[in-house]
Amino acid sequence: MNQTVAAANGVDIPQLGFGLYKIKDGGTFERTVEEAIRMGYRHFDTAKIYGNEAALGRVIQNSGIPREEFFITSKVWTTDLGYRATKKAFEQTCQKLNVTYLDMYLIHFAGPQYVNAWKAMEELYDAGKIKVIGVANFEIRHLEHLKKHSRISPMVNQIETHPEFPQHELHDYMVRHRILHEAWGPLGQGSKALLEHPELVAIALCHQKSVAQVILRWHLQRGIIVIPKSSNPQRIKENKETFDFELNEKEMEQIRRLDTGKRYSVSPNGYMVNPFYINLMKLFIRSH
Repeated sequence: MNQTVAAANGVDIPQLGFGLYKIKDGGTFERTVEEAIRMGYRHFDTAKIYGNEAALGRVIQNSGIPREEFFITSKVWTTDLGYRATKKAFEQTCQKLNVTYLDMYLIHFAGPQYVNAWKAMEELYDAGKIKVIGVANFEIRHLEHLKKHSRISPMVNQIETHPEFPQHELHDYMVRHRILHEAWGPLGQGSKALLEHPELVAIALCHQKSVAQVILRWHLQRGIIVIPKSSNPQRIKENKETFDFELNEKEMEQIRRLDTGKRYSVSPNGYMVNPFYINLMKLFIRSH
């Protein structure tokens, strides 16, 4: 079972997806995605920078399941922002995935030229090549700036979100502007401290569920799209079993109070000068 949420244009997006960040091309990747498909996952989230678009395309093609049953997301990387560069990057992504359209395409970060990149995405959307256009790692100021320079508002914003960093202010802003909230790192990137938090453990025991399932359920009840990732078959199965129970208002409030305001990753503000991203870009360019 999987439920959907509707984008502003009416397109249904499976609320539970499967993230592919750091799952590299190769035997492990193929086995992982094959297992996810077998478990019923149809929404897969990749990106140019992940280096596994072609591998995902091969597994989907070999699955024997019609393309239209899948919801495929990819993202344009910072070095490809700009009108012409984004159109070229989109075509390359489609070639790697061996598809004629994407269900969702996102700007990975609000780097230079993101407004011109968005204009290219609007045209690709108008041409029917992308069903849902959106962004990732955008703050309110980025969304406001884009709104002033676009015909079509972003339909989705994929951002770091977990119980210790629930993004309340940004979440409320997106609800008001009909921008769907998609969480990357929804389980706190596997944080041991988070997954062993006493309050979460207590809630999990009440429902006879794991802490991970409770966290995913909390996201789902907030109306958030989640893309947990795992190469462990048991966890892949467990993450799927989040639609057969519900957290009550008291439990939702308990989890809400876990907010520490602490990111587990780096802030997208000023990321262009952050050594982490500079090194990531250098590695990507060298490997391609």
